[in-house]
Amino acid sequence: MRNKFGTFWMLLPAIVLILIDIYVFQAIKSIYSDSKTSTQRIAYIIYWSLSSITYLALILILIKGNSNWHGWSKILIVGTAQTIFFAKVLILPFVLIDDIIRLFRWIFSFFQTTEDVLQPAGISRLQFLSKLGLALGSMMSIGLVYGIFRGAYNYQVRKVNLKIANLPEVWKGLKIVQFSDMHLGSFADAKPVQTIVDLINEQEADIVFFTGDLVNYASEEVEPYIPILQQIKAKTKVYSILGNHDYGLYKAWNSDEAMHQNLNRLKEIQRNELGWDLLLDEHRIIERNGSTLALIGVQYIGHSMRFGKFGDLKKAYSGAENADVQLLLSHDPSHWDHEVSVVENYRGIHATFAGHTHGFQFGIEIPGIKWSPSKYVYPHWAGLYANVNQKLYVNRGIGFLGYPGRLGISPEVTVFQLT
Repeated sequence: MRNKFGTFWMLLPAIVLILIDIYVFQAIKSIYSDSKTSTQRIAYIIYWSLSSITYLALILILIKGNSNWHGWSKILIVGTAQTIFFAKVLILPFVLIDDIIRLFRWIFSFFQTTEDVLQPAGISRLQFLSKLGLALGSMMSIGLVYGIFRGAYNYQVRKVNLKIANLPEVWKGLKIVQFSDMHLGSFADAKPVQTIVDLINEQEADIVFFTGDLVNYASEEVEPYIPILQQIKAKTKVYSILGNHDYGLYKAWNSDEAMHQNLNRLKEIQRNELGWDLLLDEHRIIERNGSTLALIGVQYIGHSMRFGKFGDLKKAYSGAENADVQLLLSHDPSHWDHEVSVVENYRGIHATFAGHTHGFQFGIEIPGIKWSPSKYVYPHWAGLYANVNQKLYVNRGIGFLGYPGRLGISPEVTVFQLT
């Protein structure tokens, strides 16, 4: 399988950027239309200087290759470019509303019976809307900058009492720690990775789950962090699965063989160097005092043409059907929606542990309000869900991808106690 995202696809965002820049610039010109020429010149220089950062980011991605570019330079340049872009996107509706109003005014003018059209006193509507859009865009920029430098590293420990129907006494109080979506290629240095590992170890887990997306593009992203990840401890083991990014789908490889070698190397790292029990459409049975707990892990199964499907739940589940407690690790929560919770044969699976969505790394989570754009793509996008006796927990992820930050959706380590 070759990477399907090439240089050609960089042309589209470049064209979009140019059109947005020209359009938003009209609002800037309106805001400073009554200012001194020198003030106008300074405002225009600042605008186009900031805009140039977005083009610089695109050029560097083309030259370096997005999958090969890591470190603080990428975080700072790409993060700044995204901050500026989203601020402009927020300004756009206000400029568009004004243009629609101006269009209707122009059409209405043909029906005027007098040549003198009175203009409202004070600030024009264009300036008001433009200034309002600029103010909101500036607030968005401040928030996104905070998300890059603080939000991305604001690690939260979320504690969940996981209720399992007819849970045998021997498994009550079992402590499971889940972390997901590390995306190690996004980190600029080892400090946050060490912080994450220390946070996991502080929980003193019986079992640790890692639910996929260890890397962004290639197995080499793990190499610098192997000594740190080896420190993760559990009273039994660390059990892991693969996420869509772990297959190397988003990097241009010289051959399919190189892509397969990369995947094999990632499997080798997890199993042999980290000591994790990587479940590839497999299960493990743990026994206590005659009672059994099945840990079932599938390769990536999603319900999107973009991400594909590699796993086989039927294969993984075979032999685990009679376990007293059945826990499934599956990276994409849409798998739970389309198979686990709807197929009669899998109704015995008590809980599914997923990740994948990151909560879009942007949203609002305060008492009484839980919202993210992710909800429009994934019905179950963060936290605990239930369907009769089956549970699904969607971890918000511990790393970041794309936008190098988080705003409103904090990275998490989840601690479950079976009850």
